[in-house]
Amino acid sequence: MIVVMKAGASKKDKDEVLKRIKELGYKPHVIHGTTRDVIGAVGDERGKQVLQTLESMAGVESVVPILQPYKLASKEVKKEHSVIAISDTVKIGGNEIIVMAGPCSVESEKQIIETAQAVKDAGAQILRGGAFKPRTSPYSFQGMEEEGLKLLAKAREITGLPVVTEVINPETAELVAEYADILQIGARNAQNFALLKKVGQLGKPVLLKRGMSMTIQEFLMSAEYVMSEGNQKVILCERGIRTFETATRNTLDLSAIPVLKEKTHLPIVADPSHGTGHYHYVAPMAFAAVSAGADGLIIEVHPDPEHASSDGPQSLKPQKFADMMQRMKLVAEAVDRTL
Repeated sequence: MIVVMKAGASKKDKDEVLKRIKELGYKPHVIHGTTRDVIGAVGDERGKQVLQTLESMAGVESVVPILQPYKLASKEVKKEHSVIAISDTVKIGGNEIIVMAGPCSVESEKQIIETAQAVKDAGAQILRGGAFKPRTSPYSFQGMEEEGLKLLAKAREITGLPVVTEVINPETAELVAEYADILQIGARNAQNFALLKKVGQLGKPVLLKRGMSMTIQEFLMSAEYVMSEGNQKVILCERGIRTFETATRNTLDLSAIPVLKEKTHLPIVADPSHGTGHYHYVAPMAFAAVSAGADGLIIEVHPDPEHASSDGPQSLKPQKFADMMQRMKLVAEAVDRTL
C-alpha cells in the first residue's frame, strides 16, 4: 500500500504516519515527489485493510493499494522519473545522457589512469573498471581486488570522475563501498538476494544489471530487494539476455528500455559492450539505446584491447570511443536529450 500525503503536509503529520505504519507491523519507505511525498508500507498484504484506516490521519490524502509485486520500484508509487545524484555535478535520470566508460578490468596504474583521462577527454562522466571479477571460468583473471580499488580511487583523484565498480559478494561489499561511488551488481549476481540486501543497507547508488535469463518482472523484483532495505538509489542496466543467437555474445534487448520506462520510475542505462560482445557493434547499439530512451550507457574502453585481461574483443580503443561520443551528441539532440 502507499500512503499519499497532502501537498504541504507537516513533518509532524508524516512522523505520526510513519510511527503508525511501524505499529501495524509494516516497514515504511518515504519517497519524495515534486509536489508531495508518498510513504510505501511494505509487509504482509493480508493486512492491507488495516492500513486503509490511515486515511483518517492528519495530512493523509489517500491510501492506495499497489497492484504490482514490485512495490517501491513501481510507477504506482512515484509517477515522475527518479534522478539519482552520483556527485554534485553528475545525476542519472535527468535530461542529460550519462556515459560510464573504462576497462572491464583494472590491470595496472598506467592502464587505468591513461584510460580514465582518455574517456574524460571524450566526454564520459563516470569511470568504470573492475577490481573483483566474477568469471565463468575459475582459471580466468579474477581481478586485482583491493589493489584495483586503490588504483580506481587514484584515477578518480586525478581526473575527478566518480567510479563504478562491481561487488561480487556480501563479505567484500563494505570494502568496495569505501572506494566506489556506485556499486555494480553484475548479471551473475542479479538474483543473489543476500548481496542485494547488503548493498541496500550500504546506501550508495547501485547499478543493477539484468540477469542473462531474467524477465522484466524478475529484474524489477531484484531492484525491490535493494530498495526494501531503505536504498532508493537504484539504476537499472540492460546488458543483453541469453537467446539462441550466436552471432553476438548476448542479445541486447532494446525493447526492455521503453518497457521499463513504462513500469518503473528508476533510471535505465544500457550496456552495448556486453550486449553484443564485439567492438564494431557497440556504437550502433549505443545510438539505438539512446533513441529508445536510455538515461545512460556503460561502455568498455581499453588502450590495448588485444592484450586486455578480460573482454578485449568488445572494448573500444580511446579514439573509437571519442568518435562515438561525437556522433552520440547528434543522436541525443534528435531525441531532445543532451550529452
